[in-house]
Amino acid sequence: SSSPEKAMVCFGNMFIELPKAKTREMLRQDQEELDEEINNLRKELRVKVNRLYEAQGKPELKGFNLNPMSAEEMKLINRILEG
Repeated sequence: SSSPEKAMVCFGNMFIELPKAKTREMLRQDQEELDEEINNLRKELRVKVNRLYEAQGKPELKGFNLNPMSAEEMKLINRILEG
């Protein structure tokens, strides 16, 4: 039986019981790394699309350099919309 202070975490094909604080920290670090990787891929994509448009003699794509709203910004927008 699992203690309330521990969490079952799946690594590959096995489950390991870890302290919840450690599990939370591992998930936070993973999410930060994934967010960074996603942002890098978006930046690279923008550069490649602009190069492609330039090579085709087309004007630069408008609105392509926009960034998605953060979770905090979304919370504020939802709060405003809810009144």
